[in-house]
Amino acid sequence: MNDTQRQVLDTAMAELPLVAILRGITPDEIVPVCDALVQAGFRLIEIPLNSPQPWQSIERAVAHCPDHVLIGAGTVLEEDDTARLAELGAPLMITPNTEPALVSLGAQRGLAPMIGCMTPTEALAAAKAGATALKLFPAARLGTGYFKDIKAILPAGLPILAVGGIELGNMAEWHAAGIGGFGYGSNLYKPGRSAEEVGTIAAQLVAEWKRLAGERA
Repeated sequence: MNDTQRQVLDTAMAELPLVAILRGITPDEIVPVCDALVQAGFRLIEIPLNSPQPWQSIERAVAHCPDHVLIGAGTVLEEDDTARLAELGAPLMITPNTEPALVSLGAQRGLAPMIGCMTPTEALAAAKAGATALKLFPAARLGTGYFKDIKAILPAGLPILAVGGIELGNMAEWHAAGIGGFGYGSNLYKPGRSAEEVGTIAAQLVAEWKRLAGERA
């Protein structure tokens, strides 16, 4: 990441730590969907690598989105993926699992590793390897009770995002439990959903986060 991207990431994590997960999106859809998300207020956009032609979508998103929005890949599993993200200027490196060597490599290449974890062992290993944030997955199945049980031993100051089954209706419960942000998948985008509908849902999620953040303040 360059200095500008680092500042964008820090600001997003402090003010609106919401990640749009566009699993299954195609290159033809990416620009209008990104426009809808940006207009709603999203600053962090993930394109999973098991989507159709993901690298083409990532490249188009990087070229199209404004500087205050960061693009990256999800389902990052291979070392070569980290190199390609760095080359494209797409700093978000989001994984479904904890592979410490891959986390370290991503960090060394200037990426922002957001690392999938479920257990305290995985979370601490990801933090030690250089994770920028942790992704508690699958959050809804684990529940806020589980998160409350483990958060005391997680590194202070390292953002933890709830991903998997997160939607408008359960954000308040997770926010009250102390979660640091959210990733939204099929409740926000799924193949065939129009950019207009994505934008409507995104605006609702942003408004709810701001409402909850205001209550916490």
